[in-house]
Amino acid sequence: QVQLVESGGGLVQAGGSLRLSCAASGRTISNYVMGWFRQGPGKEREFTAYISQSGAGTYYKDSVKGRFTISRDNAKNTVYLQMNTLKPEDTAVYYCAAKRGFLTANADQYDYWGQGTQVTVSS
Repeated sequence: QVQLVESGGGLVQAGGSLRLSCAASGRTISNYVMGWFRQGPGKEREFTAYISQSGAGTYYKDSVKGRFTISRDNAKNTVYLQMNTLKPEDTAVYYCAAKRGFLTANADQYDYWGQGTQVTVSS
């Protein structure tokens, strides 16, 4: 079992930045693909970014490319999401997720999920 705990959310003005962290416990995440997903008010949960086990491969939702950066520190068992130039449409609960094996943006393929952290961007 992998337990995931997100932190770093909050209220920020448009144009600002936040750094989300996802701390894992129970198992080392070095063998896991790690993803960030988000769910805005009244919306479905959607893929945001993922990172490969080594950190060499990353992929982003089009609307966050160039603004968000996913990274990982396997020694610290932690994944990060640096969010810059935030927009009101980025307002959502952000979830960290983990899976073994192949890279995918499909949330159904992820086995472990955190409880989420709220990000609110004011205009």
